[in-house]
Amino acid sequence: MSIEWPAHGLKLQARIETGTAKIGVVGMGYVGLPLAVAFCEADCSVLAFDLDDAKVEALSAGSSYIKHIDSGRIAPLVKALKLEATLDLSRLAEADVVLICVPTPLTRHLEPDLRYVEATTTAIAKTLRKGQLIILESTTYPGTTRDVMQPILEAKGLKAGSDFFLAYSPEREDPGNPTYSTTQIPKVVGADDAVSAGLASAVYRRIVPKTISVSSAATAEAVKITENVFRAVNIALVNELKLIFTAMNIDVWEVIDAAKSKPFGFMPFYPGPGLGGHCIPIDPFYLTWKAREYNQHTRFIELAGQINADMPAHVIRVMADTLDARFGRGLRNARVLVLGVAYKKNVDDIRESPALRLMEMIEARGAVADFHDPYVPQINGTREHPTLNYREGIAWDADVIARYDAVLIATDHDGIDYRELAASAKLVIDTRNACAKAGVVSDKVVRA
Repeated sequence: MSIEWPAHGLKLQARIETGTAKIGVVGMGYVGLPLAVAFCEADCSVLAFDLDDAKVEALSAGSSYIKHIDSGRIAPLVKALKLEATLDLSRLAEADVVLICVPTPLTRHLEPDLRYVEATTTAIAKTLRKGQLIILESTTYPGTTRDVMQPILEAKGLKAGSDFFLAYSPEREDPGNPTYSTTQIPKVVGADDAVSAGLASAVYRRIVPKTISVSSAATAEAVKITENVFRAVNIALVNELKLIFTAMNIDVWEVIDAAKSKPFGFMPFYPGPGLGGHCIPIDPFYLTWKAREYNQHTRFIELAGQINADMPAHVIRVMADTLDARFGRGLRNARVLVLGVAYKKNVDDIRESPALRLMEMIEARGAVADFHDPYVPQINGTREHPTLNYREGIAWDADVIARYDAVLIATDHDGIDYRELAASAKLVIDTRNACAKAGVVSDKVVRA
């Protein structure tokens, strides 16, 4: 059955296909900035919106503030007038396509906090014109695009699917991944009408190798939730296996490395000190919250969340017990160096990092917690850990490391000299198996 496209839909399609459609990206963080750069490098003009003066100033000067996005990519785009950063949301009307890449955190009660999505949608609604395409990329629960965004956008009389177009395409950014960058990852696209779906797919085909269309925006939202629940549950499983196998004096990392030799039916996940990043620790709770509306219970997901949330406490117990057994002291009045505060290796992203929780727990036990991270010179912008804000890391120095009672490896950055660490430190608590992977064998290293 053929679909009759409205005239302004056909006009927008032509602009997308010829590369003359102006792209607006709202939110210049770890998702929005790589996306904006990708469209510019595909010869599109991009308006980059953010409410952070420092980000807009940096981009306007051709500089990047994200470690894995080189300024050498930004400066030529600004000079060629392909990329323009602005604080002025009234300019949203200039964009033919608006991509929303704003945070979707949780409240203190572990419920969805959509204030940034709602505020951005309200700003778009003020200048919304016929023929614009609005796409939400922020991770959220199924139904957000339809039930939250669409009513706000339609409040002045324009209708989705005929006057303007609305879709959802989940971000799949993996900061610092050397194999899969923004332009190498297929994009899932979902909309509640065929025209919106077709336009959204056409937009992303300019920058990615493949688009996968699904039947609705809610389905696309569910895809993203599923991807992250899958990771959260499997990480919880290996965290639990670590506790079991450690009690049996079996090396869980050796088990996993041997198991992954099976060419089918097994996918390796690795234990750690807890979950980090914006997605995996948060997204399962979005589904848990929404499921209650349908009288469905997410027992399996909630159990995984509990296991992962308990891992920092396990690490602290191991460290305290080891200090007591080896030196006759617990954590009180100890000096601990936390190695790595980014949530994953080789990035500068500290969102939801378990290292921050570990530092707070160490200090709650009466110890001092310093940190070293080659990617994070200073802890900034953490709503959940205000006592750590503006704390500066220490420089790498073997003599300084030797003065700490324990070093806790929370993030296994490459480039760290783990041999020197083991030689200098009195005690190393390794939550990432970093020393063993570096070939370091020492009785000063204890895995947790």
